[in-house]
Amino acid sequence: MTKKLMCLVLIALLPLGLHGAEKKAAPRTVTRDATTKGSARAELVQALQLVKQGKFQAASVKLFQLSHNPRFRDRKMQIKYLLGLMLYQMKMPQVAAFQFISVVKDGNNKYLQQALEKLSLAADSLGDDTLLNYAISRVKVDDFPRVHRDMLFFRIGEFQLRNQQFEAAAESFKRVQRTSGLFPKARYLEALAYTEANKAKEAYEAFEDLVQSREQYGVTDVARVSGLIGQARILYQAKKWDESIELYRQVPRDTEAWHDVFFESSWAMLRSGRFRSSLSNFHSLHSGFYEDRYLPESLLLRAIVYLYICKYDEMEKVLNLFNKIYKPVYKDVTTFLKTPSADAYFAEVIRAMKEFKEKGDQLDKTQFKIPFVVTRKIFAEGDFQRSYSYIKKLLDEKKSVDDMDGSWRNSAIGRYAKRVVQKRLVKARNRAGLQVKAHLDAVREDLFDLFEQEGFIRYEMINGKKEALKKKLAGKDLPEEQIDQDTQRDYYIQNGYEYWPFKGEYWLDELGNYHYVGTQSCN
Repeated sequence: MTKKLMCLVLIALLPLGLHGAEKKAAPRTVTRDATTKGSARAELVQALQLVKQGKFQAASVKLFQLSHNPRFRDRKMQIKYLLGLMLYQMKMPQVAAFQFISVVKDGNNKYLQQALEKLSLAADSLGDDTLLNYAISRVKVDDFPRVHRDMLFFRIGEFQLRNQQFEAAAESFKRVQRTSGLFPKARYLEALAYTEANKAKEAYEAFEDLVQSREQYGVTDVARVSGLIGQARILYQAKKWDESIELYRQVPRDTEAWHDVFFESSWAMLRSGRFRSSLSNFHSLHSGFYEDRYLPESLLLRAIVYLYICKYDEMEKVLNLFNKIYKPVYKDVTTFLKTPSADAYFAEVIRAMKEFKEKGDQLDKTQFKIPFVVTRKIFAEGDFQRSYSYIKKLLDEKKSVDDMDGSWRNSAIGRYAKRVVQKRLVKARNRAGLQVKAHLDAVREDLFDLFEQEGFIRYEMINGKKEALKKKLAGKDLPEEQIDQDTQRDYYIQNGYEYWPFKGEYWLDELGNYHYVGTQSCN
């Protein structure tokens, strides 16, 4: 038994006088009522002795029985609290949480603050937003143990952020100590809260501090990279295109965020008029290494760049590619959205990602009902990841229940624990399924809007071709050779580059290093 748990158990045991000699009562006539009370007291003492000895399984069986016995109505909150402690130590935080909730809901007992503390810890370990919101709404910070206050401030900040209390959330995240393991996440969310509150200066400083605090962990550290991206986005919003591009370039290529960041930097290049640099980025983004990425907007942006430089043939190829890839995606998503079962949405996403993890590039991606590019996008969404993490914790708890010996599993508490975990699993899967459905709806709406934009872009392409044809008929057309075909790239070699013409083969170590050397064809 841990030292912390022993202290809590001792507090719960003291009312019965188990830690000191009891005064001998004067002899009296034994009545039936006194005998019943004596028997009840003996049962409770026996249960508490099991707690004191750290016999969690035996204690939980006995305490659960006593908690449903009307003879122990006056001691019910004490019993519930101790039962929660036993279950928590047995790696059953969800079942334990229900015991602590009972104590908290009672609202008028000496175990209230202790139960709130343990409920907060159980909810934190599970990552259950509902439990966290319930606990946090009742916790008094000053009554919470200092050792767990960083967790409390972090969770309060999350609660406030979800409820759009942005400035209050930023203040809560700021109270998380730098020595805490939660500090990187807290600093990032603090910056995010400031951004939502339209306080760009404070947000930038928080992101900058996060980057500096993670320098010792290497350039690929996830928190450091997240801080860099946050800074770059703030500069982009401030229309400081060149500065944002420089920060985007600091994101290492071998990080999960690089592909999306590379696309974001392409927008900054377009806004700053760097058409050639933007096209160079697209050459990497649209390589075969990223064929499973959902990024339809990037194809339209590439087409717009070609429009700016009057490369209508290349533009048409890109628009045709957009339709070839994403019209079937739109059709499949629309079809699957007719599925009535929420659990089916969750199951399909998990099945696809599980097989992808096992088979990798050998996976037949056409077998799934949801297009794989969409599945991969949904799986990475924050709300789905939280739900999926909670489900995995519940599965771990289910395993803890199943691993108990037969006598415990067949006892009343064993059957109760199994029912609780199973019901929570069903609800959690349904919730995650509804999140998948919501994301699919968003994808469908997004694609519908993009198809409309593709139509407008295609109209501009046709109009541009018409104007170019008019000039040609009038004898004012541009020279035939508009792309620099000279293979001697002296300029690049003199500036430290090694020049290798692209011949249709992509190499992983070349991604991000392609350079478009063509010229614009506009008169």
